Amino acid sequence: MTSPRTASRLNRILTMLPWVIANSGATVTEVCERFGYTRRELVKDLDLVFVCGLPGYGPGDLMVAYVDEDEVVVEMADYFAAPPRLTGTEVLGLLAAGMAVITAGAGTPELESAVSKLRDVVLPDSTEALVVQLPDPPFLPELRELARSHQVASIEYTGLASGETTQRDIEPWAVFSTMGNWYVRAHCRRAESERVFRLDRIRSLTPTGDTFEAPAEVDTTLSYVPGPDDVAATIRLASGARWVTDYYPVEVLDDVPEALTIEFMASDPMVTARLLLRLGAAAELVSGDEVGMALDALRSRLEARYGTGE
Repeated sequence: MTSPRTASRLNRILTMLPWVIANSGATVTEVCERFGYTRRELVKDLDLVFVCGLPGYGPGDLMVAYVDEDEVVVEMADYFAAPPRLTGTEVLGLLAAGMAVITAGAGTPELESAVSKLRDVVLPDSTEALVVQLPDPPFLPELRELARSHQVASIEYTGLASGETTQRDIEPWAVFSTMGNWYVRAHCRRAESERVFRLDRIRSLTPTGDTFEAPAEVDTTLSYVPGPDDVAATIRLASGARWVTDYYPVEVLDDVPEALTIEFMASDPMVTARLLLRLGAAAELVSGDEVGMALDALRSRLEARYGTGE
């Protein structure tokens, strides 16, 4: 059973994260005063957040949370930007799992009460058909229409890796869904090349009135398209880190039983640095000066944080 102290700590973390994400650049003092933290408590909670993320728990799934000088930094945590909501599929899965435990005779009174309440909400009348309507992601109808009519859109977009928000004019070619997210494949006039944008990263959208000529065929599979300014790094992976090649779009340079050498491309060297930090001894940076400097900076931040005992 969860203790009141643990529940209180979790509640404070879940309240603090959306605020920090919405108020980029918040200082330690601001966060501590707003949420009743001491600096020591805040750093401990950020340490906990640092090892949490989405199922899969690979480098691309875990959140990043730390204190940089006097700034509280939370990245790779967009799913906490708004209060979490269960999807229809998740609710039904949760209900089915709870009912299975009860049917097997392993249910506690608390579980039976929770399942009963959930069933009353999800299945108020079991004789009627259950219709689950999932909300559309932001700007889905608009982008579909713009892609159909070949109209240019001006978007405000926040990059997942960098956290930077930029204004871009895009020529939307196709809108598609994969791996639980919606994307638009488009020609980005700012980058002067093809790009894929996640719809939930688009902050605003305005048609410009311009039109464009779309390609005859558009690939609607999700793949990483390296840009001219992307940073390359050569990494040697031990056997325990070979999963990286299944999870990320990389180029295999050498493959021998004891090690796998890859070229890893990223728009920000800090993305690669975080991956290397989490892989630990299972990965070695062979070349990539920018990534090496980013990795040193990241290690220094962590060492400084732990070295102070905070």
